[in-house]
Amino acid sequence: MRPPQHLAGFSRRQVLQAGYSGFMGLGLQSVLAGRSQAAPTSGGSAGKAKSMVIVFLTGAASHHDTYDMKLDAPDEIRGQFKPIATSIPGYQICEHLPHLAARAHKYAVVRSLSHNDNNHLMSTHHVLTGEKQPGGFFDKVASRDDWPCYSSGLAFLKPRSDGLPTGVNLPTFLREGPLTWPGQHAGFVGPNFDPWQIVGDPNKSDFKVDALSLAPGLDVTQLAKRQTLLTEINQQQTRMGEVAQTLRLQKDQALAISMLTSSRLAQAFDVQREPDTVRDRYGRNTNGQSLLIARRLVEAGVPIVQVNMGRVQTFDNHGAIFPTLKDRLLPPLDLGVSALLDDLEARGMMDSTLVMMMGEFGRTPKINKEGGRDHWGPCFFGVFAGAGVRGGQVIGRSDDTGAYPATRAFSPNDVGATVYHMLGVDPEAIVRDRLGRPVQLNRGDVIEPLFTGAEV
Repeated sequence: MRPPQHLAGFSRRQVLQAGYSGFMGLGLQSVLAGRSQAAPTSGGSAGKAKSMVIVFLTGAASHHDTYDMKLDAPDEIRGQFKPIATSIPGYQICEHLPHLAARAHKYAVVRSLSHNDNNHLMSTHHVLTGEKQPGGFFDKVASRDDWPCYSSGLAFLKPRSDGLPTGVNLPTFLREGPLTWPGQHAGFVGPNFDPWQIVGDPNKSDFKVDALSLAPGLDVTQLAKRQTLLTEINQQQTRMGEVAQTLRLQKDQALAISMLTSSRLAQAFDVQREPDTVRDRYGRNTNGQSLLIARRLVEAGVPIVQVNMGRVQTFDNHGAIFPTLKDRLLPPLDLGVSALLDDLEARGMMDSTLVMMMGEFGRTPKINKEGGRDHWGPCFFGVFAGAGVRGGQVIGRSDDTGAYPATRAFSPNDVGATVYHMLGVDPEAIVRDRLGRPVQLNRGDVIEPLFTGAEV
């Protein structure tokens, strides 16, 4: 006897063999009901950023050896690098950042960022969410009690329905052994709002994003057939009385299918489409090509892209800091970020795209016995550009040794308030934690000098 056929031409046995359950796994989580709405924000900079690129200096780059050089300090603090002039009169940065020095008029530098923690995990959470990690302790790993990262906060308060993710993180996932870095997820607002995590080297010729690739032997026509099959199954589930859950799955499946069949998103990851001259400008390395993909994703409509400049402790230079920065870390960073700024400007995207570069903290003023610098939360730097940020300025300064802010200190909470403000989300919006308790999304203050101007 021939097995019964479904509308799409699949038998019941074929449904199981062809991976029906796997296809159901493609579904994205539906938007939760009852969220607080994003309240309007005030000020000319509010909502200016339609998109955002976070350049995260994993492990924490030294401010002394990049953007806050202490030329008059003793040798054990000053370090080995020489300063070079920037396009901001009177302001100098490291000699190994020549491209960024020439473009200093395009961005603002904040030299008085500060918090009171020296642990990688807790500090990463603080910088990438704008809030301290709940119940934080040394090396506390990520959990669903954490605060949402910026893309997750935006997704929660301004959900999308076009099949595009609100956030994409690449090219690495911050994890080492049993430790998963917090600040990469949606935390207590739930996995529904987690950003996409893309792991792979876009500088390799065989780079692809598996989540956007159909299984071998499955083309878009077959996918449409499976959608027909799922429609039939969903209708039967509805008749069985599973209405609420079925409606959720149907919406999730529709979003998943739209992602897989939309050329817009798939093409954004296809860096091979870029001319060689463009790829060369960004640098033929993992960081440079990741930044190029970030521009392509923003151009495709993805609101927030985070590019991790290496693995979890790339800039964690406790030893041999000067040859490491000079030979391996600063040149690709300099080339890639400067190309990103140029590219966004040339494409008319700078006015609507916020670029933010920073690590989780700074480094100690005094060079240690291994020729490196250790963790230092009390003082570090951040670079901001686009979307209403007034370029060509340096905000705040540190003391003579770069140990503490000598002017007003800005916390990661203030960074978070600024990010949400620029994205058109009220930092004081009320969300609910996993226990249903109302909490304020952010408790910082917008860094107003970014938009109003400040003296060097």
